[in-house]
Amino acid sequence: MGSNADTEVVLPPGRSVTLPGRGTTFVREIHAGTGRPTVVLLHGWAATADLNWALAYEALGEHADVVALDHRGHGRGLRGDARFTLEACADDVAAVLDELGTGPAVVVGYSMGGPIGQLVWRRHRGRVAGLVLCSTAAHFCDGNRDRALFAAAGSAALVARAGPTRAAGHAVSSAVVRRRELPAALAEQVAGHDWATVFQAARALGRFDARRWLRHVDVPVGLITTLTDQVVPTRRQLAMAGALRPVHHAVLRGGHGVCLRSGSGFVDALVRTCRAVLDAPAARPAQAA
Repeated sequence: MGSNADTEVVLPPGRSVTLPGRGTTFVREIHAGTGRPTVVLLHGWAATADLNWALAYEALGEHADVVALDHRGHGRGLRGDARFTLEACADDVAAVLDELGTGPAVVVGYSMGGPIGQLVWRRHRGRVAGLVLCSTAAHFCDGNRDRALFAAAGSAALVARAGPTRAAGHAVSSAVVRRRELPAALAEQVAGHDWATVFQAARALGRFDARRWLRHVDVPVGLITTLTDQVVPTRRQLAMAGALRPVHHAVLRGGHGVCLRSGSGFVDALVRTCRAVLDAPAARPAQAA
């Protein structure tokens, strides 16, 4: 079997989309023009839409229209001087859906995309028909080691802001190619990051905590949990599952990079989970406080 680097990756059409009052971002779309539901894909930290979802685009496009965007500071995402916040990313997602005129969508978030998706529901409930949360959690920091790591990310953001980071980006993208055996064209997108913003994003993740309100989610939810995850520990993923009542919960025997590897089972699990959410009743009662 060839490596992922030898696998032909079919990418949907992509274009720049200007969001009034916010800036310009990059969006991929699969639109069949048949009134199908929409799935919006939110990538993880230090990734891009293509890096996270390239292997899944075609399979998901058989069941729904697909929209995927690069987040702020990542790839070809929005640029600006404002401090990165997950809330601003959630507002960006809502603005993209409005600009494209999709109507309510199933919001699919991987890793950092999970908190962004949760916040899209909290801040823009009318735009969310369902949630699919993959390899993610309701919080990311609960110990001294975690706090130290996320504080270091804040310091790295200051260093990156002070000097050019393009060379570092190329170094990281080369490492991604070697470690994950990805097509170089996808991994090279990492070199285009605004690394100061990316490190700010890591610090924002460390501050995120949805445990007080996540149980109130009132749309169909699907989950994908990775059993050997050392980036988002499996115990945190399962704790989030306990606060929700998923209509489908897929469990994969893999780590945080399952979305990057063909043959990992991720794409099949993603399609099944999205399909279960799409087929579920439109809303469900929230859990009592």
